[in-house]
Amino acid sequence: MKQPRAWQRMLSGRRLDLLDPTPMDIEIEDIAHGLAFVARWNGQTRGDFAYSVAEHSLLVEQIYRQMNPNAPVKWQLAALLHDAPEYVIGDMISPVKAAVGPGYEVLDDRLMAAIHIRFGLPVQVPAAVKKQIKKADKVSAWLEAVQIAGFTTPEADKFFGKLDPVIAQSLQIRLRPPVEVRTDFTARHAQLMDLL
Repeated sequence: MKQPRAWQRMLSGRRLDLLDPTPMDIEIEDIAHGLAFVARWNGQTRGDFAYSVAEHSLLVEQIYRQMNPNAPVKWQLAALLHDAPEYVIGDMISPVKAAVGPGYEVLDDRLMAAIHIRFGLPVQVPAAVKKQIKKADKVSAWLEAVQIAGFTTPEADKFFGKLDPVIAQSLQIRLRPPVEVRTDFTARHAQLMDLL
């Protein structure tokens, strides 16, 4: 029986095997382009543009840096790339991930390993660093929930934890055209790679 196609042709010309991705088939331009067009919250946000995973990733990296000012550059890069596999597999809200089951996580882990190797990061981020990135991710989710996804503050507190009021007032969600977000994501990646 013929195996189903498990690869996707990327705009860079690379042919990414989703079941067995290799670092050679990972290009930052493909990641930035894909993430700039993937909507967070299944697109259920206010504004004239979807809030993209690329914009979210830029915010998470910024929050991570603010919360961990002495963090090595490699972990700042890991924060920027924390949702990078979604350029291929899309962003699923937590209830959908739970319904899909472990298959999504296996695919995500394989892609993340190839992405990390491609950009000089360890396949496994240390648990303490992963926890710090997750904390920044939750701060971002709280801000997104309240500012653009229609949650009340008590709802956001319940799902994402209470947020420091100073952080809540100092960070503003930005909705921008995908081309601007893609450019900024690629530029921030280049800055971090230059600093490694």
